[in-house]
Amino acid sequence: MTDTITSPTTTREAVLAAAKRMLAEGLVEGTSGNISGRLPDGLVCLSPSSVPYDTMTLEDLVVVDLDGAVVEGERSPTTEKDLHLAALRRYPELGSVIHTHAVYATMFALAHEAIPAVIEEVVVYVGGDVPCCDYKGTGSVELGEEVAGHLADRGAALLANHGLVTCGATPEKALHTRRAHRQDRVGGSGHGRHDPPAAGQGELGHGGRLPLRARQLLTEESGRPTAK
Repeated sequence: MTDTITSPTTTREAVLAAAKRMLAEGLVEGTSGNISGRLPDGLVCLSPSSVPYDTMTLEDLVVVDLDGAVVEGERSPTTEKDLHLAALRRYPELGSVIHTHAVYATMFALAHEAIPAVIEEVVVYVGGDVPCCDYKGTGSVELGEEVAGHLADRGAALLANHGLVTCGATPEKALHTRRAHRQDRVGGSGHGRHDPPAAGQGELGHGGRLPLRARQLLTEESGRPTAK
């Protein structure tokens, strides 16, 4: 018998609020980046294409089904909708996906390097190193599937030559995983001089499994079960 996962849901208001915070915290500029939230009716709320965050309103948001067909809204959804829908289809325990162009994370993405888990809280909130996905074209179905494949036991992944994706049970929790943004500044500060040891390196050396307490905390913070 398999356990049935009840998908977490959110509201349009929460999606818009997180979008505004992305801008306020310097994670995006202009119309870059995008955000999604799973709605109670099984549909998905997406940020629109080419609408600045500072003027974005609830009426600008676009509602689609899990196949990407527009159900509600006058605007076009983000061109990177497949990035969100692939993860939400594959992981019913997720309620939100956020894509940003956080500066330091993007530096790692340009170098095609994972962000090392040199701070313990990153192990707790993200699950370990933030992996870098193979390069796929922006807005492509292939990119969506590539990213989803890296989020099975991680709360964040880098898009090669592009930026950062984080996920969680709600937009707020997906945004909270921006801790990877602080982490990348610290992890990159010694880049080229030495490789700092990974946090919990001894415990994480066995097939990438997290320490029990870290897995429990990751579950509590993200609202999703961790991989066994």
